[in-house]
Parts: sequence; C-alpha cells; structure tokens
Amino acid sequence: MPGADLPLCDQTVADAADALAEFIQHHPRLFVLTGAGVSTDSGIPDYRDGEGAWKRRQPVQHQDFMCCEHTRKRYWGRSLVGWPVIRNARPNPAHFQVAELENRGLTSLLVTQNVDRLHQHAGSRQVVDLHGRADQAVCMSCGYHCDRDEVHERCHDLNPAFRHFTASSAPDGDADLEVDFASFEVANCPMCDGILKPDVVFFGDNVPRARVVSALEALRESDGLLVIGSSLMVYSGFRFCRHAREWDKPIATLNLGRTRADPLVDLKLNARIAETLTATLERVRA
Repeated sequence: MPGADLPLCDQTVADAADALAEFIQHHPRLFVLTGAGVSTDSGIPDYRDGEGAWKRRQPVQHQDFMCCEHTRKRYWGRSLVGWPVIRNARPNPAHFQVAELENRGLTSLLVTQNVDRLHQHAGSRQVVDLHGRADQAVCMSCGYHCDRDEVHERCHDLNPAFRHFTASSAPDGDADLEVDFASFEVANCPMCDGILKPDVVFFGDNVPRARVVSALEALRESDGLLVIGSSLMVYSGFRFCRHAREWDKPIATLNLGRTRADPLVDLKLNARIAETLTATLERVRA
C-alpha cells in the first residue's frame, strides 16, 4: 500500500541507491520533478527545513508586488544583493546526474520548481521550468522581455549607494538586507513605463495553464514519478503526485526530510541527493 510504514529515518547512500536503482529499472521512463534541495549544494538557499516548515519569512506575494510600490522597492533593492548568488551559481553533481538520466533515456520529462536554470546548464534538454526563470524580466503591461541583469544595471545606476551593501543571501534572489528603501528608485519598463517583474511565478500567482497541461500529458505517458529535492508543500508541485496516484503511477521521493506526499508514495528515500544519484547511476544498467 502506498504511504504505508514510511518512517522518517536517515538511510545510507548505498541502501537508498539500491532501492532507487531497482525503482528505475522497473520504471525506465520516469517523469522527474525537482525542487530546491537539488540546488542547495550550488550555494542557493532553500525555503524549508526537514519538517517542511518555513526557515524564514515567506517570499514576496504576487499581489503585494503588483499593488504596493514599497514592496517593489524593497524587492529590487534586496535582489541587487541576492540575485548575483543565483546568477553566479554553477551546477552541482545532482544536476549532472539528473542530466545523465535523460542521456540514458530513463526520463520522459524533467519538470523543475527551481528558477535557477542549473538543470539546463548541466545539460538537461527536456526541461519545463514550472515556476519560470529568474534570469529574465517581463513587463506586466506590454509583455516586454529582457535579461534580468539589464534591470539590475539600471537599478544600480539609479541607486549607486546600493552597490556597497552586503547581506546574506536568501532563496530566489532575495537577501537579508534591512535598510530604508523609501528613496529607492525602481527601473520600470523602458517601452511603456510599466511594472517589471522577474519572469517567475511568485507566491499567490498561478502557473500558466498550458505549462501544467503539457507536463501532465508527459506524466500520463510515463512509467512513474520520481521527486528529487522537494518537500512538495506548494500545490503546484504536489499536484503531480496526486495525479500520479490517481493514474496508478508509482511514486518515489528522494529528499532530506518529510514531504507533503509521504502518504501517497511507494518509495521514500531520506538520503543525500547528489551522492545517492551518483551511486544509483553506477547500479543502473546503461
């Protein structure tokens, strides 16, 4: 029975790799869903602890960003410090091992909840960025697109004092910077003076329907679902587990800590992600 007898306990990498290799060999065309835990070894902080609780204050909300000028000032001011952490991050072994799963023809599609594009940098090609991509910005009025770095350069030019601030980084390009943002000047759209926003799905917003539909079609055609590095506390990712269970697709999770889908899964692995994936691919027949 899925979800039965799934205690939260650490597993050795060897044991976890043995179990995951067997899962992959029985279900050789996997729909893979990844989350923040895949990118933590690249220096990008995650949101939640091992129990799925927030480690810090929740990220900016979409409606607040759109309706409150001070929120936009605070967001862009803090991201001048926090964004370079994501921009300069490099793929870690977990990203390369996920790409190797695709290279071996073991995945039907990779859907990532991350916005850092590290899967693509590691060589994954069939990727859906479920929550968008943080390296792009979009005008919410006219649809103008540009590189996010262009917005930051304009914000630096408008607010030269912010070039000298430092702070610890936070998820999704935020930073723990507490200063007076009242005088901060936000760079608006150069075409229509509209609101520029990172091309990501903020909390409180919806993933574009077409993106979800295409991903669900791939899940339906797959042999099973493998979740890597996600607590699945956000519904946009958890929905794939619900559909997989509805369609009798086997589910495996590889994550340090609890997940929202623990009652639904067939195989729960609580082990280090990169090391487990590396050992798993050594066991899976090419």
